[in-house]
Parts: sequence; C-alpha cells; structure tokens
Amino acid sequence: MRQVLAAALQAVEPAAAVQRHLHRDGDDLVAGDEACSLKNIHRVIVVGAGKAGVPMAGAVYQILDGFPCQGIILTKDGYQGGPDQPLPPGLQIIPAGHPLPDERGLRGAQAIAGLLLDASEVDLVICLISGGGSALLTFPAGDITLDDLRILTHELLSCGATIEEINSLRKHLEVLKGGSLARLAAPARLIALILSDVVGSPLDVIASGPTVPDPTTYADALGVLQHYQLLERTPKAILAHLYRGARGDLPETPKPGDQAFESVHNLVIGSNYQAAGAAVQHAARLGWNSLLLTTYLQGEARQAGRTLAAIARQVHASGEPLPRPACLVAGGETTVTLHGDGLGGRNQELALAAVTEMAGLPEAILVALATDGSDGPTDAAGAVVSGETLSQARWLGLDPAQYLERNDAYHFFEPLGDLLLPGPTQTNVNDLVCLFLR
Repeated sequence: MRQVLAAALQAVEPAAAVQRHLHRDGDDLVAGDEACSLKNIHRVIVVGAGKAGVPMAGAVYQILDGFPCQGIILTKDGYQGGPDQPLPPGLQIIPAGHPLPDERGLRGAQAIAGLLLDASEVDLVICLISGGGSALLTFPAGDITLDDLRILTHELLSCGATIEEINSLRKHLEVLKGGSLARLAAPARLIALILSDVVGSPLDVIASGPTVPDPTTYADALGVLQHYQLLERTPKAILAHLYRGARGDLPETPKPGDQAFESVHNLVIGSNYQAAGAAVQHAARLGWNSLLLTTYLQGEARQAGRTLAAIARQVHASGEPLPRPACLVAGGETTVTLHGDGLGGRNQELALAAVTEMAGLPEAILVALATDGSDGPTDAAGAVVSGETLSQARWLGLDPAQYLERNDAYHFFEPLGDLLLPGPTQTNVNDLVCLFLR
C-alpha cells in the first residue's frame, strides 16, 4: 500500500513536473508547445503561490541557469523547505497562513503586486500556481480588510461550499484573482505553470484563476452567499463591495477576449488524474487487479465514505467491478458541513464514515489521503480503515457515530494509531482514496 501511495505522489512531484514541461532550447525558453525567445528579455520575474511553490521555483531557476531573475513565492507554513534546500539568488520565499489568510500572506501578495506593476514588455513573468494559492495570495480590494476575508472564509468552509463557489467570491473581493494578476503584469509576457488541486482542473478555479479569464460575476458571488444563507453573517464591507459591483459601479474581472491575456500561456503540469493513474499502474505492477473509479469524487465526505465502503463490500461479495486481489482508486475533493466542534478534515471524515460500513470485511483496507500531507487544520493527511477498525474502536470505548456527529475524526483515529502523518509533501493535487482487498 505504501508503495502505491508513494508512486502516486512521485508522479506529481513539483520539480519533476516543471522539468517535464519547461526547458531551454538555446535562446528559447519552451513551455509545452510554445517558445519564448530570451534574446530580448531583460529580466525574468518569478511569482507564485501554493504549497508546491518552493520546488517549482527551484526547478525554474535551475532551467534558467543564471539568467537574471527576481522572484517572490508564497507558501504554507512548513512547506518552505529545510536548510538542505538553499534558495537561488534573487528568490524570496514567504511562508503564510492557510486555509485562513494572515498578515504575512497579505504583505507577500502586496509585494508580488508591486513587482508585477513594475513589469514591462522586455520582462517575462513566470507564475507558479499550486494548491493553497487562493488562501495564500490574499490582497483585499477596496475597503475590505483581511479580517473581513478571514471571517467569510471561515463561514464558507464551515457550510460545505464548493471550491468553485468559494473562489467566485475571492475573485470579486481581491486584487490578484480572477485574471487580475495577468492584467497587472501586462504588457509583459506571462507563462503560468499550474499544479492543479481542483477536480477536472478548470483553470479559472485553480487558486482562483489569477492568470485566466473569469466567467463569474459579482451577481454570481452574491448568489453563493444567498444560497448558503450567509448574507447576515457576511462582513458589511464585503456586502457593500459586492452590491456596488453588481450595480456596475465597479469594473468586472477580466473576461475572455480581454487584451490582458494576449501574451499569456497557461499550462497544467500536474493533476489528480496523473496521481491516481500512477497509483493504479503501480498497483497493477505489484500484482493487484487495479481500477480507477473516478477522479471526480465530490459531495459530502461522509457520504463518499459510505459509498466507497459499499463498493468494497461489493468486491468482496461478487468480485465486481473487479476480482480480488483488488485495488480501486478514487480521486477528487469532498466537502464537510460542520455540525460540531471537533477536529479533522475531509479525508478523516470520509474514513470515519466508512468504519461501520466496512466492519467485518476480511483483508480490506481503505486509505484516504490528502496529497499535500495536511488534511484540514490538523497535522494528519488522512486516515486508514480496515474491517477490524470498528471492533478495535469499541474495545477502546469509541463510538464512530458520536465522533462523526461532532466532526471529530482526528480524535477517533488518534488513539487507534490509524492517522496518516507523512508531514508536508510539497505537492498538492486534491485527495486520493485507495481500497485494497486481498
């Protein structure tokens, strides 16, 4: 099992992903199938935000091999690398808060904006985007404060809003999102290398789409607040800003056809599909009958856990959808609606919901993993469930239903020793769930 999970993470290792998609060919810098001549470029500006930013930036600097560069990367605390990872000259790494933005992220985003505002047609901007970028690249617009955004982010994360819904608000409340980073960088040429942490990899949603046209509107953002009945709990400055935008008193985010995107090249260099596919292939090499169920796993984490446990029972009972020994892989990103005050994350909650459904299944294991190594506001990346988990929990006096009711998966799995604690992986491509049945 460890080999299968390791293969999945290795497939989306950020530095290797950059090197597969970006290279020097003489005086040309080639990104995917597009080349940019460096002959007339005076400076490369490297900016980015996300949990994979440090290894991505290191790879870019290595590829540029001494070309004049200046860079700022925002990353989550703990993801900035260690002393054995010396920074290239001219690169500044700023650790900041996630999932709730903090003052360090604000100052870093302001510094990035200042750097881009100074860019000209003889500069090349390389923007490195990875999971966590939305929370890290926080620069409130207008009269909105950082505390306003923190309050709204907490409310949205608590009510079960999807990442698409959350980011439609961020794009209309902040300075660098929803295509606005590209608009700020113009007329410089811009290459965005994107490690996707969003189901299906829609470019406008990943890190709130700082380098792509935004199809959403102020009215859409207000609609999210109305749908989740959050209008009364939303800070007044945010509501005032959104209402002004909906009336047409504020400019919309840049849309398709905007001149800001004429010199922009966006390139996805890694995704959940790649990680899940690598897991399936490696399991097959180890002798498992393997199958990719989906990379579009969404919805409430607890319902997803019950569904995946039901699939495990089906495999055990009938050998469908494939015979044992079986490894089935699902990827995506579920959500959690908070009902209690416990500790956990969506992967831990998914695993907790599967405990009762998997009870008694022989030689069956479910592993739910956040590929970034951090599930929710915890030091765990997820959890492991087997057919024996329920009986072991009862022996310790743990009732999974009670822990699920208060969203306290962490404290359920902790005494069982079934939390996954790999530490920061410095990548992020959503979540993986693997079912193993011998």
